[in-house]
Amino acid sequence: MPRAASEYAVHLFIDGGHTEEVRFLTIQDFQKWYSNELVPKSSSEDFINVPIKNIQGEYMVVRPSRISAIRIEPIFSSSVERFT
Repeated sequence: MPRAASEYAVHLFIDGGHTEEVRFLTIQDFQKWYSNELVPKSSSEDFINVPIKNIQGEYMVVRPSRISAIRIEPIFSSSVERFT
């Protein structure tokens, strides 16, 4: 039986070499944000909200046209914490 991820780390690679990490509790939460917010405005220069559910009082906005890649990493509660 495959293990279920505790959450998903989504790494946004932004033009200019910047990277940001946000976390979603389920892959379905990410897919909903991706398909409802990011894809319809993919070529837009207007800011969209990026949900940061694990940090109270912080907000992030990004221009969808500036996101060059997305990497999704499943995080397992039994995983050893990695520091980079």
